[in-house]
Amino acid sequence: MKERVIKYLFIAASLMVTLGSCDKAFLDVQPKGQFLSANYYADKDQAFAALVGVYDVVRKNSGGFENMITMMNAGSDDNYAGGGGATDGAGIQGFSNYTLNSVIMPGSFWSDHYQGIFRANTLLSKLTGVTMDAALKTRFTAEVKALRGLYYFNLVRMFKNVPLLLEPLTATNMYEAVQATPAAVYTQIEKDLTEAIADLPNTVSASTEAGRLSKGAAQALLGKVYLYQNKGTQAAAMLALVNGTPGGTSQYGYRLLASYSDLWNTSNKFNTESIIEVSHSGTGSSGWGNWGSGSDEGNTVCVMVGPRSYSRPAGSSAPDVPSGWSFNVFTQDFYDAMKADPRFGATVFDLKAYKVAGKADYIGGYMDTGYFLNKFLPRTSDISTGPGDQVLNYKQDTYVIRLADTYLMEAEALGGTGARAQALLDAVRTRAGLTSVPVSIANIKAERRLELAGEGHRFFDLVRWGDAASKLGSRGFTTGKNEIFPIPFRELQGTKLVQNSGYN
Repeated sequence: MKERVIKYLFIAASLMVTLGSCDKAFLDVQPKGQFLSANYYADKDQAFAALVGVYDVVRKNSGGFENMITMMNAGSDDNYAGGGGATDGAGIQGFSNYTLNSVIMPGSFWSDHYQGIFRANTLLSKLTGVTMDAALKTRFTAEVKALRGLYYFNLVRMFKNVPLLLEPLTATNMYEAVQATPAAVYTQIEKDLTEAIADLPNTVSASTEAGRLSKGAAQALLGKVYLYQNKGTQAAAMLALVNGTPGGTSQYGYRLLASYSDLWNTSNKFNTESIIEVSHSGTGSSGWGNWGSGSDEGNTVCVMVGPRSYSRPAGSSAPDVPSGWSFNVFTQDFYDAMKADPRFGATVFDLKAYKVAGKADYIGGYMDTGYFLNKFLPRTSDISTGPGDQVLNYKQDTYVIRLADTYLMEAEALGGTGARAQALLDAVRTRAGLTSVPVSIANIKAERRLELAGEGHRFFDLVRWGDAASKLGSRGFTTGKNEIFPIPFRELQGTKLVQNSGYN
């Protein structure tokens, strides 16, 4: 951890904001060079640039090879890691077959989130002295606290036993960090989000502020945090504020899209169903040199889930799809569960069927089933025309939380019973073109699997429900160990951190 801590302490202290511009005005902030902490936070413009630096880590959801979506999919019962072979990404392969250890654990899932936390802590410590409008300062503070809550939520779900750092690291304390209890981390997450909710705006401008957190976004995240702690009453109450009348328009303007497939239209950014969304751009200069660094702007999930060496004969009705790296192919079990569902076409690209019919061809990758993740599958029309490498600059945004997710979470928090839970489940199914089924925890679980397939939620759901062993035992999942990741080996060197149980 010494090397990592030193690196991010320097980043926090000198605040080299290494962001490129995104396609929305809020994130269109160019690097300003290097500043010393003594003179950097002089005005609102510098505070704003630092705020963008805190937001940047949200892109971990779908940016870089080590992104949340493809990693978490790989360890679920719905997907295999896939890729070019058994050694194509040791970490993602190890999670998929439950041979993950501290040496092959991708360190960025730890360090990138702490980078965001270090930036958040530094900005919070400096904001009081910045000369700027008081109301704007209050909003910045709320956004930073909500982001810190999000980053700690990801960390505690992935690693469970993590240091709780609320002040900027210094040369004297950087080696002394110890792990907090998960309960203490969750308490701080709740505190950060509760304080943020009070000061965040109800809505943000779609033209100038898309991507910034609103009150509804923080409430949705807090409701999810409550649910993960089995605080059903609090979760239901918080999520109800976000959801409003099931199937209607909420107080914040959230509303289910009429068509499920429109969720995956690359031009349909920041739509009415989006609550927390990660912005990507196809016009940036992301390349192999800065890929996964935080300054890259493209969606890497798109190229990762595409089929290898895809081709189609002239006149074929098969989609015009660029080739990719064949990660996250769906399992046969998921295909069988999904095949009769109206959301199948938007979710699964059945290349196996196209190949059998002679309408397309490809080279099968590792653990190939022929069933690809269509939600993020790029089309040739989406190929970047910008200066960066094409495969690293897909423009599709991704959702961290969307409205159908919060509907189903609230229904679950209500215990899967009652008129409101039924209405929430019905609204999701009606939009999908399905008839009503009696609300129950079992039916809510089944709906989450199909509605949110391939979006990175399934593994976390199985773990919190206590269903991981039954669903993943055949993949090598061991109860009491594989619910969480091992702490990366180099984070343990020369520090007081203790490895998670079952790992070495």
